[in-house]
Amino acid sequence: MQQLSGLDSSFLYLETGTTPMHIGSMAIYDQSTAPGGHVTFKEILEFFEKRLHKARSFRQRLARVPLSLDYPYWIEDPDFDLEFHVRHIALPRPGDWRQLCIQAARLHARPLDLSRPLWEAYVIEGLDNVAGIPKGSFALVMKIHHAAIDGVSGAEMAAAIHDLSPDADVDEPIEQWQPERLPTGVELLTRSMARSIRTPLKFGKLLYRSAPSLGKVVAGLSTRQLKLKLRAPKTRFNATVSSHRVFDGCQFDLDDIKAIKNSQPGTTVNDVIVSICGGALRKYLLSKDELPNESLVAMVPMSARSAEQRASAGNLVTAMSLPIRSDIDDPLERLLAVNGESIQAKKLTYTMGPDLAADAAEFLPSTISGLLARTYGSSGLADKAPPIFNTVITNVPGVNVPLYSMGSKMVGIYGLGPVVHGVGLFQPVMSYNNKITISAVADREAMPDPAFYVECLQKSFDELKTATITPAPKKKVSRKAKKKSAKPGRAAKGIGNANGSAETPAN
Repeated sequence: MQQLSGLDSSFLYLETGTTPMHIGSMAIYDQSTAPGGHVTFKEILEFFEKRLHKARSFRQRLARVPLSLDYPYWIEDPDFDLEFHVRHIALPRPGDWRQLCIQAARLHARPLDLSRPLWEAYVIEGLDNVAGIPKGSFALVMKIHHAAIDGVSGAEMAAAIHDLSPDADVDEPIEQWQPERLPTGVELLTRSMARSIRTPLKFGKLLYRSAPSLGKVVAGLSTRQLKLKLRAPKTRFNATVSSHRVFDGCQFDLDDIKAIKNSQPGTTVNDVIVSICGGALRKYLLSKDELPNESLVAMVPMSARSAEQRASAGNLVTAMSLPIRSDIDDPLERLLAVNGESIQAKKLTYTMGPDLAADAAEFLPSTISGLLARTYGSSGLADKAPPIFNTVITNVPGVNVPLYSMGSKMVGIYGLGPVVHGVGLFQPVMSYNNKITISAVADREAMPDPAFYVECLQKSFDELKTATITPAPKKKVSRKAKKKSAKPGRAAKGIGNANGSAETPAN
């Protein structure tokens, strides 16, 4: 039995009926690579069952302390039922991309059952009319609660169900899995009492560790060496969200993204992605006649994991506030401005200490956090309060080699994430096999037209590519002009003489 951290628990407390707090992905697989060229649902269940030991989140469920007087605990679920978690559906004809996006959004909008292990997987067949996808392919929509993993630790679950070849063998578990007895309320309360005795000492240690960093931040802000942006302009995404979601996404060549980055020394792949999103939101809000004069601001999560913490479960993240320069029309100017903003934001984050948020979350009052989250949503404060962020942009690292699951080759993957009251647009970025995808998960009332937003993303990318790495088209010269220039004794004044040597015009 292992207790959740304060940061992990906060994702449980932030969850309301209209704001489920799970993350996930939608991956598409070509089953023609599987042995026999086809995968049955029975084989998919067997595939998952053989790999349950490879990720602890598969079989761990919550044990809640009575009255939420302390953070919950993870236990090995004594009633684990694989068929509850892995489900099978199909799209009706024609089975196109829009239908798939609608289905993924509906699945993602549904909260997870908090009395079971906090994940679900939906196998979706019938993708017979999706451009660029082999017929017979299927999608796998994965959902896992943010309390269980972040984008980096989620790699454990992704690795559990993927191989480097279609016929790879799975390692046998080192130890036999053992379910745990569900603890009684008295047992959990006793543990909480022991923990509460140590809390003042931990709080003193936190103050002692963070005081030097906070001093540096205050000094940096006073001398303007550091910048701290505490508010963002109000947009349609900064309101109370409904329980309905939309989803769409687009794909780019990673080589193009890297070439854009390399064309401007000092910029990063993340700068390019943020600049593309900034341009897309500029186009989208301009079309609604709602573009603020001030730049929109994104919350950009950052991993706070050290090398020793790579394999640890749960969340170890911080976040930086990053203006995405939607106020700049020129794509190259926007990229350079985003780079400057990113340097400043990272400087502030590392001065404060990347693990400060995770440490401070340990002292959030468990009984009050959930009440505050529910009150914030039901009272409509998100519609009135000045926003701090307009959107979330998170870049999840991937692999640049082909992966296989259930014997089927992955041909694409798109991210899914939560929207909350006051921030109704989540933009996950995922890379795989030399491709990169940008997705949009949004409240349906804030973005009723996700396909149009994807068009804005594509146009923003095209403009940035043209401004940085696309060579200027050569001017066509007519045959008549070529003959004229070939005749001896006819030179353009101030450009060249009959012998082709250059002349400098007189001053």
